[in-house]
This record gives sequence, structure tokens and C-alpha cells, in this order.
Amino acid sequence: MAQEIRVGILGFGIVGCGTYQVLVDNAEQIARVVGAPVRVARVADVDWTRERPVDLPADLRSTDGLALCSAPDVDVVVETIGGIKPAREFVIAAVEAGKSVVTSNKELMAKYGTEILEAAARQGVDVQFEGAAGGAIPIVRALKESLAACRIDEVLGIVNGTTNYILTRMTEEGLAFADVLAQAQALGYAEQDPTADVDGIDAANKLAILGAVAFGGRVPVEAIYREGIRDISPVDLTYARRVGKVVKLLAIGKRAGERVEVRVHPAMLPQAHPLASVNGVFNAIFVKGPECDEVMLYGRGAGSLPTGAAVAGDVADCARNIVAGARGRIPCRCEGEAQVVPMAEIESSLYVRTQVLDRPGVMGAMATEFGREQVSIGAVIQESTDGKVAEIVWILHSAPEGHLQKALEKIKGLEVVVEVSSVIRVLE
Repeated sequence: MAQEIRVGILGFGIVGCGTYQVLVDNAEQIARVVGAPVRVARVADVDWTRERPVDLPADLRSTDGLALCSAPDVDVVVETIGGIKPAREFVIAAVEAGKSVVTSNKELMAKYGTEILEAAARQGVDVQFEGAAGGAIPIVRALKESLAACRIDEVLGIVNGTTNYILTRMTEEGLAFADVLAQAQALGYAEQDPTADVDGIDAANKLAILGAVAFGGRVPVEAIYREGIRDISPVDLTYARRVGKVVKLLAIGKRAGERVEVRVHPAMLPQAHPLASVNGVFNAIFVKGPECDEVMLYGRGAGSLPTGAAVAGDVADCARNIVAGARGRIPCRCEGEAQVVPMAEIESSLYVRTQVLDRPGVMGAMATEFGREQVSIGAVIQESTDGKVAEIVWILHSAPEGHLQKALEKIKGLEVVVEVSSVIRVLE
């Protein structure tokens, strides 16, 4: 075998520990794949007092991440810190020092991936980021290799395990959002500050990465329309089940002529859709194109060992290329910035739950406002009333979002409408 490939890990939290464990436990298998031993030479973290699930030898520990990035005894730098600072500085420093880099940092790659990949191209080194897009799901590898000859027209995914766990529990047990969130935090499925997950920020970062790889143009994360799941109630999930649907937080990317649609929001899926049965902390990504037809990849989207395995796989790729004296597998080649379709132009179908005064003519008044905005009605359900206020659910046919939102604003302004309680998009 060739001389060993030495790895430096930045950050020794959940993903860093998982990566180290996979590299150590599967060292013989990885060596066979690479053609050389792969050894962790250094690990940098700012706090070594915290308890961790793995025992790291003291001689591997460091607190100087910047020094690790240029260390002569490190060939591949693994970044698992997360966030932008200091991760961006460290990754650029490693690339400039001629090191190949593996990162699981979705925010970093979503916002600065172009800068990092261009720097890597100049230096002739690899930057791999499988763990940043789908955790253990090998979606980047699939898009760049197995499906490289295919035109990808659509990427549709459940890409956040925390929100999928919450919606699954709410659906199956009728629990409220706040109660399930508290349980998810107690179990370690949700952070104490759950904003990035439940408000769709994590999913939007992943969609920016997937959109760029699938469609060949940089997708600005700030251009992605985003809604979270805080306003979903058990009542909505019950209605969804009645009409044969399931609510999921979806990341949606589609070609639209020369432009792309990119959005993250809750949606009602038909129960027969492959993504509808993806439950708990599991994720899945559904890819569609004229040549590949429909492909779905399923697995855990987060966690120490699942994400660590994806990162370790990227390490093996980088190491194999170093041994062969070659640069990595198919590099990302984004042809400029993708033109994003404004949300107002996107065609949507809506579920709308309203509270109205229980008096004659209410439905007619509301239907008139929908009609004025050229929004047609697919179904109406009036279920409950206390004699004063009734609940009416509307399923609206597909129409441009701009028309739908104008119609909703007019509905809210009607004297007979007490409240528009919930609005969820419906996918067929």
C-alpha cells in the first residue's frame, strides 16, 4: 500500500465524533478502498472539557484550528464546526495550503460554496460536501455521478429530520406542535433553539446546495421562499387525512424553462406519494427527470454515525485521489447564478381553514372573492359550529400564488370572516 493519508478534524461535536469513530472502526475497509491507510492525525476543538461518546487520545488534541489547516502532517481537513465563523476562514485556509477539504456544513456551502469551490479549482484540490446536503443520504454523489448523464427537472425532499419527527408525532397522536417540540428537545432530536429546523432555514440551506448540483446554477439561499411548521395544528392534520393526504415540510426545486422554482414550506401530499410514508427522523429525496424517470433515496438525514459515515466516505474519496495523484470526482460546474421564479408567479393549490360567522350567505361572499381573483374552488368542508362561529375548509384549485394571496387578503377583510386559521399548499 501507498504511504498513509493523514486527516485533521475541525470540531469534535456530534458529527466530528461520528466521523472519527467511522474512520477508526472501519480503518481496514477504508484502507482497501483507498489503497493506503487513512489515519486521524489531529483534532482541533475549543473545549476539551465536555464529555464525548468517544475516547480521543490526548496527543491528537489541539485548540488551534488554523494551525491544523496548514499542518504538514495533515493531507485532508475535515470541517464539522458548523456555521460561518470561523468555519469559512478555516476551510479557505486549508484549501490555500493545498489540502483537500471535506465539510458537513450546509450553511457554509449554501452561502459560500461557489467561493470555496473556485478556490479549490485554483489550487487543484478536492472539496467534498456529501454530509452537508442529505446527511447519510448519498444524494450529491448520485446527482454528480450516477445521474450525471440525466437532465434533472425536479428535486423534492424531506430534508430535515427534526420537523419530520414533529409532524409524524402530531399526525399519529394528535399532539400539539409545542408539546412534540419539547419532547424532541428532551430526546436530542431538536436543538434548544430549534429555529433553524422548525422555521425551514436548515432545509433552505440544503435546497440551495441540491439546486446548484441538480440544475447547474448557483441558487442564492436568500432567494428561496421559506415557511416553517410552527403554525401547523393537529386540526389541519386531521383534515389532511380526511382528504387522503399527509402534511410534510418539503424542499422543492423545479426547472421552469430557463428559470428554477425553489421553495421550502409545509405541503399536503397524496398518501400514495413515495414521500408520504417517510416518517420519524428519516429523510428522503425524490428526483425526477426524463431519462432517469423517478428516483428516491431514503435514510437518516442527521446523527453522529449517519452523517459521520457520509463525511468519512468523502474522506475516502479525497484520499483515493491523493494516492492516484488526481483531482476529485466530477467537480461542481455552476454556470452563473440561477434565475429564480418569484413566488407570486408559482402555481399552487391551497388548503385554507377559516372561522366565519354562522349566518346565511357567508360561503357565497367568500366564493365571490375567490372568483374575482380567478381562483376556482375544488372542495368545501363545513364541519363544526357553536351556533355563532363555523369552521369552513376550502380546497382551492391551482392558481398563481399572487392571485391566491390577493384572494386571501380580501377574504380576511370580509366582515363575516373571523379568522383565516391556516393556509397549507397542496401537491398532487
